[in-house]
Amino acid sequence: MESREEELNKDLGLGGRLAQINPGRMMNRDGTFNVVRAGLPFWSFVHPYQWLLTLSWPRFFAAVLAVYLATNVVFALGYLACGTGALSGATGDGSWRRFLDAFFFSVQTLATIGYGKMTPEGIGANLLVSVEALTGLLGFALATGLLFARVSRPTANIVFSEQAIVAPYNGRTALMLRIANGRRSELIEVEASVTLSRLESGASGRTRKFHQLPLERSKIMFLATQWVIVHPIDEASPLWGIAEEQFHAGEPEILVLLSATDDTFSQIVNTRSSYRAHEFVWGAKFRDIINRTGDSKVWFDLRRISEFDRVELG
Repeated sequence: MESREEELNKDLGLGGRLAQINPGRMMNRDGTFNVVRAGLPFWSFVHPYQWLLTLSWPRFFAAVLAVYLATNVVFALGYLACGTGALSGATGDGSWRRFLDAFFFSVQTLATIGYGKMTPEGIGANLLVSVEALTGLLGFALATGLLFARVSRPTANIVFSEQAIVAPYNGRTALMLRIANGRRSELIEVEASVTLSRLESGASGRTRKFHQLPLERSKIMFLATQWVIVHPIDEASPLWGIAEEQFHAGEPEILVLLSATDDTFSQIVNTRSSYRAHEFVWGAKFRDIINRTGDSKVWFDLRRISEFDRVELG
């Protein structure tokens, strides 16, 4: 029987209560948690810098484009509000053409281009040009800093097999999953931690317990090709003596945490993923995806990382 302290040490900070409320997946395949934070003022959750750093590239460029267009629209309306003579050299007739003249003048001012065809007239228009020139300098500096931060920030791109398998292993069985580095950079000192979360019956009913799974090898020096992470199912394993039906009945989830040093940046990167019961295959082994090329190099196909063959379990 585990002590209360040992049980708490296996909790991982997720809490068994989380699964009692939400029986679904705790961690998504991309490593995000299914948790929504509430109860604090709206602005305490707003972190534009972090949000812009973590956006996908298409959304990042869409956000930059939206801010750029909105800024020019606002200043164009400001020039129109200064009166019909605020922009000398504007030739547009009608509201729409006048707006286009003001908009493109704003684009030139924001980027400090200044072709000279249109010039501001009057105190109001010149003050607005001064504000827009400063806004452009600060805005482009901020956008450049964000772009550099996104490019220079080290992140891991670990490719996980779509399924975890239960395969024959040294006369017994083992839980296995396969990973590979999805980038050309080298990862060194790669360390894995695998935790089993499942519902177990006890005096207080069915509660979610956490079990740190001992691995055949929890750390490797290099991830040059692939790594099959293996948890031997022996007498010390929480999966010992459990059939597939019993395994599914516990609504299990395997949580995988990886940390490594990116050789390019010499910084530690982390990534995580999880596997639910329907993503386990019992009685299978991963296919060999490594071959040699004619120039004595090793070649392997990451598209086949999830391929497996059915086998009989002993």
